[in-house]
Amino acid sequence: MAQITAALVKELREKSGAGMMDCKKALTENDGDIEAAMDWLRQKGIAKAEKKSGRVAAEGLVAVASNGTAGVAVEVNSETDFVSRNEQFQALVKGVVEVALANNGDYEATKNATFPGESHSVEAEVTEAIGTIGENMTFRRSAGLSVKNGVVATYIHNAAAPGLGKLAVLVALESDAEAGMLEALGKQLAMHVAATNPQSMTVDDLSPEAVEREKAILIEQARESGKPDNIIEKMIVGRMNKFYQEVVFVEQTFVIDGETAIKKVIENAAKEAGTDIKLAGYVRLELGEGIEKEEDDFAAEVAAMSS
Repeated sequence: MAQITAALVKELREKSGAGMMDCKKALTENDGDIEAAMDWLRQKGIAKAEKKSGRVAAEGLVAVASNGTAGVAVEVNSETDFVSRNEQFQALVKGVVEVALANNGDYEATKNATFPGESHSVEAEVTEAIGTIGENMTFRRSAGLSVKNGVVATYIHNAAAPGLGKLAVLVALESDAEAGMLEALGKQLAMHVAATNPQSMTVDDLSPEAVEREKAILIEQARESGKPDNIIEKMIVGRMNKFYQEVVFVEQTFVIDGETAIKKVIENAAKEAGTDIKLAGYVRLELGEGIEKEEDDFAAEVAAMSS
């Protein structure tokens, strides 16, 4: 029997949003296996499938830049939200995204490239800013998209300044359609991505492990209802289709009209433009995503739970 530590309970609680006692029981029932415990909680209806692991702890800014057929997004972190409103920090992030655009969003190339107006690298500029601003900072990540013909549209949510904010999205559309029309469509699709955070672009892009895991959970839930296997099989088909509509970009319902599937939105736009429009990719960077927030009182809570 694995030891159920406070750290394990904490990790499962943050992943599932369930209470400590439920998390402890789930881990006990599953010999300390986090993933199995998460599935156990979901089967019992205690945890929600869409709950994401890790609570946002990092501050700072994300940024986007585009030259039409190419676009990039970057994340630069600071210790406090106050620094994100600092003009010097904002200038730093603007310089980083400018360099990232010149390097197709490649993280290593951007980090080692020369910072605009300086003789040293982006990495060195961040280090220098730590000394002048007085907070720890890091250029955490970058990503880019490009198309031969078409546009890479950008969107910033919770903007702190033009091109800077808390959530960045890129959407690439491959097409010979008029650029302004593609830009408008791309921005709407990017706003949709910001709101829904899809797991993949298409059903085929979902990992087989994620699909099989979802099926297993749905089957277990259906069996607990007492229905026979032939009915369960039909139920699973419908429930998996619903799952795809919840997590797959092109299968999701467009948040702007609340009724049309994204693939149909693109198809309708292509008909209106008189030419093909292909969704070539998307990027979503949320500030601090996946960085764990420390909870100072957690040890006291665990001690109380154990007593």
